[in-house]
Amino acid sequence: MVENTNTHNIKANDDIKAILATANKSRLNRVNAGDLFIVFICLILIATCVLPLLSEIAQSLSSPRAILHREVTFWPVDLHVDAYRDLIFADRRFMTSLGWTAILTVIATVVNVTMTVLCAYPLTYDKLKGRKFITVFILFTMLFSAGTIPNFILFSNLGLINNPLVLILPGMISVFWVIVMRKFFLGIPASLKESAEIDGASPLRVLTSIYLPLSTPVLATAALMYAVGRWNGFTDALMFMQGRPEYHPIQLLLYHIINNNIGIDTTLDPGIAGTPGRSETIRGAAIVVATVPILCVYPWLQRFFVKGVTLGAVKG
Repeated sequence: MVENTNTHNIKANDDIKAILATANKSRLNRVNAGDLFIVFICLILIATCVLPLLSEIAQSLSSPRAILHREVTFWPVDLHVDAYRDLIFADRRFMTSLGWTAILTVIATVVNVTMTVLCAYPLTYDKLKGRKFITVFILFTMLFSAGTIPNFILFSNLGLINNPLVLILPGMISVFWVIVMRKFFLGIPASLKESAEIDGASPLRVLTSIYLPLSTPVLATAALMYAVGRWNGFTDALMFMQGRPEYHPIQLLLYHIINNNIGIDTTLDPGIAGTPGRSETIRGAAIVVATVPILCVYPWLQRFFVKGVTLGAVKG
């Protein structure tokens, strides 16, 4: 009698598991309208980001004849790489601007991350006098800014106009990333800091030995965002560096090229300037060359970026 009861219970459990498995499978296979709408929106956003770049790549690799006849869409026609050769070897101004932008991006990113950490870390101490006032004051600067004209007057009085430091100092700290980094630091167990302080560690030692090694995801994410912002930035150079064209970042040079304010320097080859459609191919090559370097940074920091966003969502 007992064996029959156990057999019946086992069979009932197997039937229940089979029913649940079938229900879960049918739920997974069922696609509702909301999911399709989200997928559709994502595809539109992906196409919006990818297709313009594909179009510029196609133009940069196509012949001037194909461009003049409007035969180029998203695939090169009459494959040519002369535009990249002319851009790299004939236009010294472009390559100089590209190198300067790379150096500027590295310096600005290091300075920005360092200053953000030094601003966010002290705000994690409860015993810091005036911590609430400092936090509110920092948030106030995020909501209200002086504007372009007061900034120009300030930079002029400080001697930063036409000075390369104007591309670094004003944007040293982002309030948004100070808030994010402070929140991340607060999520680190306080027992680790207390143990280090009991052993005689100074606040700076606690920061370098405990907080920074545990904060790799948020540091990498902040560095990536700072680097992208600096690489793509050109308005500050446009307003404050007009007298020093040798310090113009690559995006400002592209801005002038696209708006036909200046032309590509191809004086090393007299036949280039007079070729119809040649400027469009070189313009496309310039856009591609200026875009690819910062795109290569994403795969390198992708794992830290995803982890940082996930941790921020869980702790936020």
